[in-house]
Amino acid sequence: MLTLGIDTSNYTTSVCLYNSVSGEMHQKKLLLPVKEGEKGLRQSDAVFHHTARLYPLMKELFDEYGAEIDAIGVSEKPRDAEGSYMPCFLVGINAANCIGAAMSKPVYGFSHQSGHISAALYSCNKTELIKEKFIAFHVSGGTSEMLLVSPDNERIFDIRIIGETLDLNCGQAVDRAGVMMGISFPCGKELEKLALKSTEKYNPKICVKDGNCSLSGLENQCRKMLDTSEKHENVARYCIDFVAKTVEKMTDYAIEKYGDLPLVYAGGVMSNSIIREKITSRYKNASFAHPDFSCDNAAGIAYLASLKGAKDNA
Repeated sequence: MLTLGIDTSNYTTSVCLYNSVSGEMHQKKLLLPVKEGEKGLRQSDAVFHHTARLYPLMKELFDEYGAEIDAIGVSEKPRDAEGSYMPCFLVGINAANCIGAAMSKPVYGFSHQSGHISAALYSCNKTELIKEKFIAFHVSGGTSEMLLVSPDNERIFDIRIIGETLDLNCGQAVDRAGVMMGISFPCGKELEKLALKSTEKYNPKICVKDGNCSLSGLENQCRKMLDTSEKHENVARYCIDFVAKTVEKMTDYAIEKYGDLPLVYAGGVMSNSIIREKITSRYKNASFAHPDFSCDNAAGIAYLASLKGAKDNA
């Protein structure tokens, strides 16, 4: 099968073609523009930018790799939960349904979170876990959740939250720290570059209880460090070490409660090389999405559409 994936989440417009025979993924994506000094984007602005960018991306994708598609997959909501909704996903949903109607092809809707998990499994060669139970982390600007994932005949994944942030998301904390230092939003990549220049190693006091975390203290501490003229690279390193230790403690809780299940880490924050090194050195059964598949992408959605289409045609 050749399946088209579409994802119009904050903060990326993304399209992808997946060939189930060759296993090749071809994706095109663009970050949505955020004004200098801003910490995010209003949904109305996100809808506008997705609408303007989706056609040029789609044309570029099909000009390079196009062939007749067999099915379309689309991110239709943030999570598989009642009431989960964001207006920006309507742009992708409408495009997918128009293409499906014009070509008489099936359209499969999935949650953005399922797409992240799927992309992680594909990129780290762990797709066999789709038929098993495992623990997944979805850590980004909009989500910081620890998940128990089980097979599901209808949705591919049955996802249950077993830990989450009680205030700021990890990506929010990273971006707020970065904006304080004059880094353009989103700040993750530039903050990582800064942190890698630091010779400091921090063991911050974090807050994790019953698998849930609090990150507001991270923002406050970064501000205090900057107020006392701490070097920017050290503030960046503290920020990343704080997030890494938080994820470690949440992982410890999950292993203690649910056993030594496979661990999968996805989401933009998990593309950070410092965090990845800390986690993989401590947990031998930990797998990370490749950086190209960590941030928001349509690849996981295209892969899920291929699985769903194959199942429906079996």
